[in-house]
Amino acid sequence: MVIAPDFGPPSVISFEHVWKTYPNGTDALRDVCLSVPAGDFVFLVGPSGAGKSTLVRLLIREERPTRGSLVVHGHDLGTMGRRRLPWLRRTVGLVFQDFKLLPRLTVLENVMFALRVLGRPGRAVERHAREALETVGLGGMARQYPCELSGGEQQRVAIARALVHRPRLIVADEPTGNLDPVTAWEIMQLLLAINADGATVLMATHNRDIVDLVRRRVVAIERGTVVRDDRSGTYHVDLAEPAVRAR
Repeated sequence: MVIAPDFGPPSVISFEHVWKTYPNGTDALRDVCLSVPAGDFVFLVGPSGAGKSTLVRLLIREERPTRGSLVVHGHDLGTMGRRRLPWLRRTVGLVFQDFKLLPRLTVLENVMFALRVLGRPGRAVERHAREALETVGLGGMARQYPCELSGGEQQRVAIARALVHRPRLIVADEPTGNLDPVTAWEIMQLLLAINADGATVLMATHNRDIVDLVRRRVVAIERGTVVRDDRSGTYHVDLAEPAVRAR
C-alpha cells in the first residue's frame, strides 16, 4: 500500500495518550490525544473541573504527565530537565485571566521584566518591550502603573509581555474572563491578529459568545477526556452530530 506523504504544517503541540493522575487518585486527564499544527487557533472548552487548567499546566511544565507523551516544538516535556525550562519559557507566551502584572513596576518595566528574567542583554530589552507595547496599542502608556489602567489595558500589557520574546506559541488561559463583552472582543481581535501573523494560539475559555462568533477549531474536554474536536466549531453542539469531524 502506498501512503501519501503529509505536507501539512508540523505539529507545535502533540499529546499522545496523556494521563494526569494526582496523588489522591483523581484522573484529571484521561488518555488525551491531541495535535495542534503550526499556525492553528484552538479554543479549549468544557465545564469547570473538566481538565482544561490541568492541560494548560502541562503545556507550561507546571505539571508532568503521569503517562503518555507531551511534545512541544519537538521536545518531550515529560522528560525535559530543569535546565531546558528557560528555552520553553522563550518559545511559549503565557496569558492569564488575572493578568499577573507586578503593581510596583510601570507598564514598560512589566514587559521588560519578562526579558530580564531570561537574561537578555540590557540594550535590547527596552527596545523590544516598546515594540511589544506598540503591537498591542499601548505605546503611549509605557510610564503608567497597572493600577492606572482599565482591565482591558492591563490584559493588553499582559499580552505584550507574552509577545516580547517573540514566541511561536501563545497559551491563553481564560484571557477574557475578567472583562466586559466589548473589551473581551477587543482582546479577542488582538489574539486573532497575533495568530494571523503566524503564532499558534491555544485559548482555554468559557466565553461561548466569542467561540460561536469566531468559529475556529474547538476542542471540548469533559471529565478529563477530549469528547469533541471541530475544525470550525461552536461552544456547544447537537448531540446527534458526530463527535469528531475531519480537520
